[in-house]
Amino acid sequence: MKFENLLTDVQEHVATVTINRPESLNALNSKTIKELSEAFETLEADQNIRVIILTGSGEKSFVAGADIKEFSDFNQSEAENLARNGQNTLFDKVENLKKPVIAAVNGFALGGGLELAMSCHIRYASENAKLGLPEVTLGLIPGYGGTQRLPKLVGKGFANEMIFSAKMIVAARAKEIGLVNEVFSSEDLMVKALELAKTISNNSPLAISKAIAATNLSDTTEGFEAEIKSFGELFELEDKKEGVSAFLEKRKPKF
Repeated sequence: MKFENLLTDVQEHVATVTINRPESLNALNSKTIKELSEAFETLEADQNIRVIILTGSGEKSFVAGADIKEFSDFNQSEAENLARNGQNTLFDKVENLKKPVIAAVNGFALGGGLELAMSCHIRYASENAKLGLPEVTLGLIPGYGGTQRLPKLVGKGFANEMIFSAKMIVAARAKEIGLVNEVFSSEDLMVKALELAKTISNNSPLAISKAIAATNLSDTTEGFEAEIKSFGELFELEDKKEGVSAFLEKRKPKF
């Protein structure tokens, strides 16, 4: 895959996608959102890829936010279309991808950058990471799912504090409130993300896909029924047969 604003790399069953706009601290413009959408679609369809790591180039920034210059003069209709298209094109797509996406948050994750990280299924951060939603300082609110995903991750109280104050928090605080899973040195961030990705890639891709769909419904009335149905469906698939056989035969499964 060749992109203007992205770098991609594949190691065995793990793909790494790096947003590569260091001159703008990897800010999300429309071109980058479109390329990310295309990259995720391609990687989801690739049977060799089981886990995706998403990060930003350099140590200063994961994604410093959206490219404000692109929408500074939008009217209401244009702004609504921007938010809706962004959600459909990228943010919802990442959250509902059939393969796990790990955000390796290096440096700033602000505004749309934090919203992108929150769309991922797991978040690892470097010690120098700073996370925040500064939209109210512009007279706006988060438009790529920040008001919806942040309360689910950290609770309404912490979410309101972050959104209303527009303050950035450091990585250690982000871990305390559940916004990121783990914090590592800048040198170890990608190493640890890759270790986790490889561990996940050894497990059943079919089961993980079903688990993603079920956990995404965990805060809805359909969640339990989705889990029950998926649990049953897996009994008819090859991964379950291989996994159970391997367990009974005391060997590692080959998915």
